[in-house]
Amino acid sequence: MSAHVLAVGEALVDEVRRPDGSSAEHPGGSIANVALTLGRLGREVRLATWLGADARGDLVRGWLAESAVGLVEGSDGAERTSVAVATLDDGGSASYDFDLTWQVPAEALQDAGAGDALAVHTGSIAAMLEPGATQVRQVLEAARGTSTTTYDPNARPAIMGPADEVRPRVEALVQLSDVVKVSDEDLAWLYPDTDPVAVARDWQRGTPALVVVTFGGKGAVAVSDAGEVEAVAPSVEVVDTVGAGDSFMGALIDGLWEHDLLGSARRDALNAVDVATVRRLLDRCVAVAAITVSRAGANPPRREEVGL
Repeated sequence: MSAHVLAVGEALVDEVRRPDGSSAEHPGGSIANVALTLGRLGREVRLATWLGADARGDLVRGWLAESAVGLVEGSDGAERTSVAVATLDDGGSASYDFDLTWQVPAEALQDAGAGDALAVHTGSIAAMLEPGATQVRQVLEAARGTSTTTYDPNARPAIMGPADEVRPRVEALVQLSDVVKVSDEDLAWLYPDTDPVAVARDWQRGTPALVVVTFGGKGAVAVSDAGEVEAVAPSVEVVDTVGAGDSFMGALIDGLWEHDLLGSARRDALNAVDVATVRRLLDRCVAVAAITVSRAGANPPRREEVGL
C-alpha cells in the first residue's frame, strides 16, 4: 500500500437548519471532513468510519468517492448512518444535536500498525463515544511506532458529557499526539476562564511537537519549541462555519506532508520545526478555512482553488 493518511472517526449526515426555517442535508462528520479536505488537496487518504447500508450511507459514500477518499474495509457495518442536526444562528455559527453510534472497524487497527500510514488522524466524537473511543486510543497507540499522530478534540458538549469528565480523556489523547489542533471555544469549555494559548503551551510541553489554537475569523496561534506564531484569517463573507475547523486540520496535515514532516522517521524534524515553516503552515490553513466558511455546508476547496 502506498503512503497515505489514515483518518479514524465519524462520517454522518448533517441536517442543517437555518434561521429562516429552511433546512438541507449534507454529508459530513468531523473526521470525514478532514479526510475530504485531504482528498481535495490531492493527498491519498483512507477513512475508517461507521456507516449504514442505507440511503444516507450511500449519500456519504458518494460524497467521499468524488474527492478520492478511500474507505477502510468494514466501514459499512453500522445498523444505520448517523445524523447530526446543526442549527445555525444569524451569524452562521452552528450548535449540534446527534443521533449516532460509533465503533472502529477492525481493519483500521491493522492499518495503523502496518507502517504505510504517514499520519493517523482522529478526534471529536470518535475519540469520546464508546465503544469506539477505546478503540481509537488503541489505534493511536499502535500508530505511534510508524506514523505521525494528529488530534483535534472538536468538542461536542451535547454528546460528550460534562467537561470535568471529558478533560482528562482529552489530555490523555493529547499526550499520544504529535500535532494537536484545538479551537478557542473548545478550550473555553474544557478550561473556563483560562487563556487558551496558555493551555496550548502546557499541552506542548508534553508529547506534541505542535499545538495550534484556532480563533475563528481572527486566525490562529501555533505553539512549538521554536516559539509562537500567529496567523490572521483572510476577511471573507461568512455563509456558515460548518466544517471550517476540519478543513483547517486537513490543510495542516497537507502542509506537514508538503514539508516532509510526516511519519515517525521524521518525528525529530517535526519537533525541531522552525518558525518560518510554521508560519507557512498556518497561512495555508487559514486560506483553506476561509474558503470553506464562504460557502454552505462542509465544502472545503480543491487544491487549484487555494493556489497551492
